[in-house]
Amino acid sequence: MWQDAKALNATASGIFAAVALACAASVVWWVSQRPMFNLRTIRVETMDQSDLRHVNHLTLQAGTAGRIRGNFFTTNLDGVRQAFESVPWVRRATVRREWPDQLVVALEEHEALGTWGEDGRLLSTKGDVFTANLAEAEEDHELPAFSGPEGSEKEVLSRFGELKAWFAPAQLEPQALDLSGRYAWKVKLNNGMSVELGREQSRSMLKERVDRLVGIWPQLASRVQNIETIDMRYQNGLALSATGLKIPPEGKKPK
Repeated sequence: MWQDAKALNATASGIFAAVALACAASVVWWVSQRPMFNLRTIRVETMDQSDLRHVNHLTLQAGTAGRIRGNFFTTNLDGVRQAFESVPWVRRATVRREWPDQLVVALEEHEALGTWGEDGRLLSTKGDVFTANLAEAEEDHELPAFSGPEGSEKEVLSRFGELKAWFAPAQLEPQALDLSGRYAWKVKLNNGMSVELGREQSRSMLKERVDRLVGIWPQLASRVQNIETIDMRYQNGLALSATGLKIPPEGKKPK
């Protein structure tokens, strides 16, 4: 090898390149550690340019304290994103660097539609289950209650919207919706009445049962007071329970 000039030149060139690369890396590292690149500002904005209702400076500071490390070059953006997404009411966050000492964080906030289950969680208008202060969520109005098997959140949300439209002709509005472990539907209405709709054995079955109830509701409500439950799982009829229910003689209304 020592007599091979080409091999010696190639080895020398390789060593020189390695040294030059190491020196360049050291210079880059040295520059990146200069105080001018310390993070001085984290600017928070919203994804849709709307105001944040529940997320504020104090909640963001408390939720991300101690979790953002490094400078402009070394900060882990994915780690910063996860820190912000762990803050209550934050649905999604994106993070980008802005030269030379700033991070820009864009947030999307949850919008609560109702409660989910029995453990105080909330269901958003996009079908996400999240944990936040229930009192804050109920500042504007009382929230409807939802429940169902794990993974059924978006299905329950979609069905709730349909039920609102189906019951509207009778001036009734869903206030709670439950999907059981056997995938049977039960809805509670704004007059306090619970309606058993059963399992969805065909695409049209639930709507047909609601339509049947809506169609007879004026006559039913005028003849029977204080209805508590109605079971619509019968093919050609229904069953109901009511406080102090008395069956009047045919053709007469109850007093």
